[in-house]
Amino acid sequence: MMRSSVTARASAAPSSTSARRGQLVRRPSVRTLFIYALLLAGTVLFLLPLWWMISTSLKSMPEIAQYPPTFVPQQVHWDNYIRTWQAAPFTRYTLNTLMLTFFAVTGNVLVNSFVAYGFAKIRFSGKKIWFAVLLATMMIPGFVTLIPQYVLFSKLNLVGTYYPIIIPQFLGSAFYIFMLRQFYLSIPNELSEAAKIDGASHLRIWLRVVLPLSKPALAAIAIFAFNGAWNDFLGPLLYVSDESLYTLQIGLQTFRGTMQTQWNYLMEGSVLVLVPVIVLFFIFQKYFIQGMNLTAGTKG
Repeated sequence: MMRSSVTARASAAPSSTSARRGQLVRRPSVRTLFIYALLLAGTVLFLLPLWWMISTSLKSMPEIAQYPPTFVPQQVHWDNYIRTWQAAPFTRYTLNTLMLTFFAVTGNVLVNSFVAYGFAKIRFSGKKIWFAVLLATMMIPGFVTLIPQYVLFSKLNLVGTYYPIIIPQFLGSAFYIFMLRQFYLSIPNELSEAAKIDGASHLRIWLRVVLPLSKPALAAIAIFAFNGAWNDFLGPLLYVSDESLYTLQIGLQTFRGTMQTQWNYLMEGSVLVLVPVIVLFFIFQKYFIQGMNLTAGTKG
């Protein structure tokens, strides 16, 4: 009798364990499946124009004109990219854009981080008032200051050069200063106080203490600045008239005027302009998302 009861308990133990495992592993609910399906449909909807642009860039003109259209090229023409690159001086456009982007990223990261450090860690009279004035400038549209800024650079004989595009990048941005200031408030003051006891100045504290701890926020600012400078169309259009100084956006617009019916070449030029931004985001997306999360929830 004892052996039979022990055997019955032993046989019942695996069934109870499997029942518990079945309770722990829950099947996704209908609501969860609906949310996933909705997200998947949204992803496909947003990626469809990008796929159509890449697919069109690899087609021939007869295939582009045929009906019904094909989403996958019947024959891939990789040589279209070589012809597009040779049809216009895209190498010069790319170098010009990279130079302006370098100054934009450098200026915005250094200047805005230094100003934000002053508003976050340095005590001075009227700090809250000056910070409120700084935030108030965000309500002024850029088109309001466009004409006075052009007149100013025209009086300085700088129109026709890159200086009207580069100089504003080193004058600070209220939005970037606000983001970095919010991030700096989350850094403990004990670190800067300990550095002051060791005899460090504010410049050294900013360089040696604050900047190394601000990589996520600085990466977010750098991506914003890169994207803004890379896609800037109005600035070069307004101040640059020499074709040798054209950026990719102006060059692509000029290329569009000469290739009105060559849709594959136009799509290839658009892909060439878009690819660096996508690659940059995927490389630094961890820092970008982390920086946005940290600046969104800090104290004001």
